[in-house]
Amino acid sequence: MSVDISTVKRVAHLARIAVSEDDAARMTGQLNAILGFVEQLNEVNVNGVEPMTSVTPMAMKKRPDVVDDGGKAADIVANAPIHEENFFVVPKVVE
Repeated sequence: MSVDISTVKRVAHLARIAVSEDDAARMTGQLNAILGFVEQLNEVNVNGVEPMTSVTPMAMKKRPDVVDDGGKAADIVANAPIHEENFFVVPKVVE
């Protein structure tokens, strides 16, 4: 796949990015180099290779999925001008 100046301008327009003629010409070369590298990566045989998150084997740290109030309700409302039973008290704005 090859990118030309009109494609760069179209993508810039869709992304709402202002691109001058000089920048479009420079970006054309850069995008073609990036796409060439991606085409090189597509040639690599990855059959039998499992996806990994790191180059070193490690177990992911997981926390228990539980719902709690965090135990900090009193600390959160401590600086509120008015609060009752760990709730903020605000003036009524809807009649």
